[in-house]
Amino acid sequence: MEHLDVVVVGAGLSGIGAAYRIQTELPGKSYAILEARAAIGGTWDLFRYPGVRSDSDMFTLGYPFQPWRDAKSIADGPSILRYIRETAERHRIDERIRYGTKVIAAEWSSAEARWTLTLERDGERYGLTCGFLYACSGYYNYEQGHSPDFPGVESFSGRMVHPQFWPEDLDYSGQRVVVIGSGATAVTLVPAMAERAELVTMLQRSPTWISAVPGRDKRADRIRALLPPDLAHRVIRTKNILFNVGFYQFCRRRPQAARKMLTGLTTRILKDEALVAEHFTPSYDPWDQRLCAVPDADFFKAMRKGKAAVVTDRIETFVPEGIRLKSGRVLEADVVVSATGLKLLAFGGIALTVDGEPVNLSEQFVWQGTMLTGVPNFAVCIGYTNASWTLRADLTSRLVCKILTHLDRRGYPAVVPHPQSHLTEHPLLDLASGYIQRSIADFPRQGDRHPWKVRQNYLLDSATTMRTSLDKTLRPVMKAPVLERV
Repeated sequence: MEHLDVVVVGAGLSGIGAAYRIQTELPGKSYAILEARAAIGGTWDLFRYPGVRSDSDMFTLGYPFQPWRDAKSIADGPSILRYIRETAERHRIDERIRYGTKVIAAEWSSAEARWTLTLERDGERYGLTCGFLYACSGYYNYEQGHSPDFPGVESFSGRMVHPQFWPEDLDYSGQRVVVIGSGATAVTLVPAMAERAELVTMLQRSPTWISAVPGRDKRADRIRALLPPDLAHRVIRTKNILFNVGFYQFCRRRPQAARKMLTGLTTRILKDEALVAEHFTPSYDPWDQRLCAVPDADFFKAMRKGKAAVVTDRIETFVPEGIRLKSGRVLEADVVVSATGLKLLAFGGIALTVDGEPVNLSEQFVWQGTMLTGVPNFAVCIGYTNASWTLRADLTSRLVCKILTHLDRRGYPAVVPHPQSHLTEHPLLDLASGYIQRSIADFPRQGDRHPWKVRQNYLLDSATTMRTSLDKTLRPVMKAPVLERV
C-alpha cells in the first residue's frame, strides 16, 4: 500500500495554499492532494451562478506568496478560479493533485503511528497510508445545498433552481425572477440577473446588513503605481487587514453607532428612509451574522433603476403563477431561485476512527483552530468568519508545518492536543446565521481560553500562532512496542 508523509484533502483555495507551505518549508516530505471532484478550485469551481464573487478583498483573500495583480479588489468567481489555477501551475502543485479521489474513511493506528485511508475513485475503493492527515475541504457540503420544504412547490408552473447547482441551460432573459433569501448569494444574484431579467425580486423573511464597498481599491492602485509588485502587495495587504479588523471591532464594541453608519450609507444611496427602515435595518447587530458586501453598490443601483425590488414577508405557499405570501400578496414569477443557504459538512464528511473507536467530532475541542483532541496527527483548515478565509488558512498551514518539524526534532511518531484543565465549551463558529445554527452541533467545540478558543482576530493570531509552545499542549503518542515471540 502506498505511503505518504502528508495527505492534504481538497484542492481548493486552502489546499493549494497548504501544499505550497508543505513543499516550501518541508521539502523532504512526500505529499499528495486528494480532490473528490474532477477540477481544481473547490468552492470557486463549484459555484457557477450569475455574478458569483468574493465579498472579501483579494489582497487578503489571495495568498501572501502570490500577489494579486488584477485591477478589481472585489473579484468575480472566474477570476479567483484562474488565480488558484495559475498559483498551482506556477509552483507545480498541480502535479501533486489526484482528481476524482474521495476520502471515505480514515483509521488511525497508534501501534503503527499512521493513518489508513479508504479512498474511492471511479466506483472502486482502495487504500493509502500517511503519517499526517490535513483536511482542507472547508465545511460546506458540496453535494447538497439547504433546500427548505416549501408548501405547494409542486404546483409552481415556472422553474425552480438552487444556486449551488446552477443549470447551464437556464435563460431568464425578459422573465420575472424571485430570489428567496437575503444573504451573500442573494445580494450577488439580484444585480447580476437584473441585467437580463424583466424584474428580480429578493424575498426575505427579515433584513440583512448590506454594505456598499468599492469594487476597485483606488489607494491600492496608487500604491501599486509607486512600489514594486511584491512590496506593494504586502503594503496593501497590511492596510486592508488593519481596516477590516478595525471595522469589525467598531461594529462589536459600538453596535448602535455601526447601525447608524450602515443605515445612513444605504439611505444616501437609495434616498428613501422608509425603504431602508423596512427592508435594510435588521433586528440583530452588525456582525452577529456575516456582513454582506456589495461592490460599487450594484445591488442598490439595480433597485434605483427599477430592475430589482425587495419584499420582506413570509411564504404561505407556492401557487402556479408564483408565491403567495402571508400578507396575501402573490409574487408572480417565471423563475424562483432558492438562495436559502448552504448545508454544512464537517471536514468533507470523512469518517474518522482512532484505534478502532469512531470519533464523535462534537465531543472534541479544537486546539489553535487546527488540531482536535483525541485525534493524533490530524489537522483541519478553518478560515475566519469575519475576515478573509485565507488569512487564517495560511496561518494554519504554517502551524501544521511547525508541528511536523516538531515531530521530527523530538522523534515523536505522533502528537495529539490535550487540555491541562477543564474547558467550557462554545460553538466552533460563533455566528447566528441560519446555515451555521442548523448544523454546528455536529462540529467540534472551541474552549473558553487560548489556545482552545478560535479567535476571530488576525492581528492577535499572527502575533502568537507561530510562537506557541508545542510541548505544553501537544502530547506525544508513541508506537506500541513490538513483542518478540519466544
